[in-house]
Amino acid sequence: MTTDSRLKITDVKSVQLRLVKNVGEMEAAWNPGTSWPRTIGGGSFVEVHTDQGLVGIGPGVPPGLIPSVRERLLGEDPFDVERHAHVLRYYASGPPYLGTAGIDIALWDLIGKATGQPLYKLWGGGRDKVIPYASMILLSTPEERAEMAVKLMEEGWKAIKIRAHFQTIAEDIRLVEAVREAVGDSMEIMVDGNQAQSSGTWQPGVQWDFRRAVDTARELQDLNCYWLEEPLPRFHFDRLAELNNTVEMPIAGGENNTGLHEFLWMCQEGVYDVLQPESMVLDGVTALRKIGALAEFYGKQVVPHHGAGDLGVIAHLHLVASWPHAPFLELLHDPPIGDYRHAFSIMKEYPVVEEGLIAVPQGPGLGVEIDPDIIERS
Repeated sequence: MTTDSRLKITDVKSVQLRLVKNVGEMEAAWNPGTSWPRTIGGGSFVEVHTDQGLVGIGPGVPPGLIPSVRERLLGEDPFDVERHAHVLRYYASGPPYLGTAGIDIALWDLIGKATGQPLYKLWGGGRDKVIPYASMILLSTPEERAEMAVKLMEEGWKAIKIRAHFQTIAEDIRLVEAVREAVGDSMEIMVDGNQAQSSGTWQPGVQWDFRRAVDTARELQDLNCYWLEEPLPRFHFDRLAELNNTVEMPIAGGENNTGLHEFLWMCQEGVYDVLQPESMVLDGVTALRKIGALAEFYGKQVVPHHGAGDLGVIAHLHLVASWPHAPFLELLHDPPIGDYRHAFSIMKEYPVVEEGLIAVPQGPGLGVEIDPDIIERS
């Protein structure tokens, strides 16, 4: 007689977080004219419970999707994560950042807790620290961005990403020149055109054509920038590949692409040198692990998008630590209002950037816990 020792999922819950503080609002460079509130607390996270008392956590999932998730997962083994990813994508799909990515991440957190291992170790990683880059939010002025870069450099940061959204190339280049002049060769500089925000051909703010993308890339290449990110619309793969063949500097992108087949096309056509998948767009990290393998096969680097700021970033941190071809972790960090620690503060003892590195949590699964004081009590 044998006893079934497999875990079984008994419940899936959306848990609200108490709003602690409104930090302020920012006008993101990629969405001019729109205010983006930044808070401490607020929002939600998701819990996946099991019959053996283990609970996995992940980023928030819209409450309206929870009944469909419960219907498909209750009684199932969380280790069947590949099956669950396909089933949920079919029966409980949502738009980017409003889908079931949090469920997938919570399932992986459960797997780590059941095995007693941090996720990066389960995924074959050997690095316990990675290099984050400070991803700016505001467009700001050359003088302010240079001052910010110097401050970050003095704090130990090794890389910064700035936004190129002025009306002219000359203004964009002056912005980057000011930062390069301020930090010398002490920091890597990435530049983001954010031209692939829309799935179509229009988006707010300045829009680049192919000539502007080429001219900008050549100027940035002379300034020794690490990459130029999303310089053309999302599905202009032919023109992106042509641009990529025209300049030596790496071209990066993919944060808004929603299908594995799209990343395969990118690799086959030479669209990007650096793939930037986003777990909150691709319904979790199960898909990102496949994109990481695809990138390795095609000789590409992989640097995930920002993971929405909190638990998604922690999942990305584990992924980056498991991939030898992932040189950086993106952290949205544009202090004071856009400080990454505001979003991280929903967690107890969250990882922080020290001497330009961020340590991977060593506890099982994601290795972090939600601060119980911030959970909304009914």
